[in-house]
Amino acid sequence: MLECFWQFDAIGESMRHDDLPVELRDYFNSSPVALSLAEASSDHPLVLTNSRFRDLTGYATSEIVGRNCRFLQGESRNDEAREKIHAFLAEDRIANVRTPIVNFRKDGRPFVNLLYMSKLRAQSGEIRYIFASQFDVSRTQPDLLREYDADLSRTLDRMSPVLAESGIVVQGSLMTVANSAATIAQAKLTLIELDRGSFL
Repeated sequence: MLECFWQFDAIGESMRHDDLPVELRDYFNSSPVALSLAEASSDHPLVLTNSRFRDLTGYATSEIVGRNCRFLQGESRNDEAREKIHAFLAEDRIANVRTPIVNFRKDGRPFVNLLYMSKLRAQSGEIRYIFASQFDVSRTQPDLLREYDADLSRTLDRMSPVLAESGIVVQGSLMTVANSAATIAQAKLTLIELDRGSFL
């Protein structure tokens, strides 16, 4: 089941994100990979997730309403990943980013999240949303990552025309940041550091 988030403004009134294209909501629901969507402004609060995202993190919609996804990092440092994410958000020219990052499920179990983020722009050039996909690369085999890459690539390809009908463009592509061998190697190093407790 797909759930749309409520956001609370400065005076505490709730606003529904009904301006999201219905087709986008439907597509999120049918995607085989974990997906989330955040506003491009303010502190990038989540406005949409799918059931795969909630299954991965263990959090219900009511627990992450209007929150920035950084809460999933807990007390972990994630220095390199944070630097990449901050650069992606700050630099208009950076279309997307992909990086392993230590996250924690609701029950406290850590995992290495292979995070992919892309900017969704209106035809005016304004960045409207931050699209993201998450994958637990902690103990994965290369074949599983390749399968995820293929699923995510199909998701981006199929989502693009859906968004285009609403005047929104997916910026960048998975192929510009996909490198399975390097990603697995980086994730293994992250796991070693995680097992040693050096991310905390």
